[in-house]
Amino acid sequence: MKCQKCAKPATFHITDVIEKGKHQEFHFCDEHARQHLAPPEDAAEAPPIGELAKKLASHAGVGSAPPTLREPSPADKQVCPVCQITFLEFRNSGRLGCPYDYEVFRDELMPLLESIHGETRHSGKVPKRAPRNTQQQTTLIQLRNELKRAVAAEDYEAAAKLRDKIKEIEQDQD
Repeated sequence: MKCQKCAKPATFHITDVIEKGKHQEFHFCDEHARQHLAPPEDAAEAPPIGELAKKLASHAGVGSAPPTLREPSPADKQVCPVCQITFLEFRNSGRLGCPYDYEVFRDELMPLLESIHGETRHSGKVPKRAPRNTQQQTTLIQLRNELKRAVAAEDYEAAAKLRDKIKEIEQDQD
């Protein structure tokens, strides 16, 4: 779908509620969405933007500096010693690298998990082949990372040995 005001692809789909039961839909590119959501210069005459629209605009980054230009916090520089992921990488991708990250980034993750899930403890199923203790988990993660590096370096003999070690540890769990 294209922007209603230009030929760029529409990345924002906005529905304004005019009255109860009546609404108007807009399809804009980033630039025109900013213009639509930004308060007009003569704000006294314009109707106020609802709280939901403000939250949407702030979440989408409309009217603010791009996240890449933001000053990095000290937490963003933290690195997991097991999988080498930084907290900034987690924030950008939304994925952690290993179970040990929950301990490394604990102070930053706890409020986030509480706000998203309402809980901070896992309650549910666990894969049958998952390691039962944290030492085995850490060892498996390190071995898998070494395996990836060996394959990337085309050291297939080392990769085969690492693969065998991983299988051996996984079979010992059964």
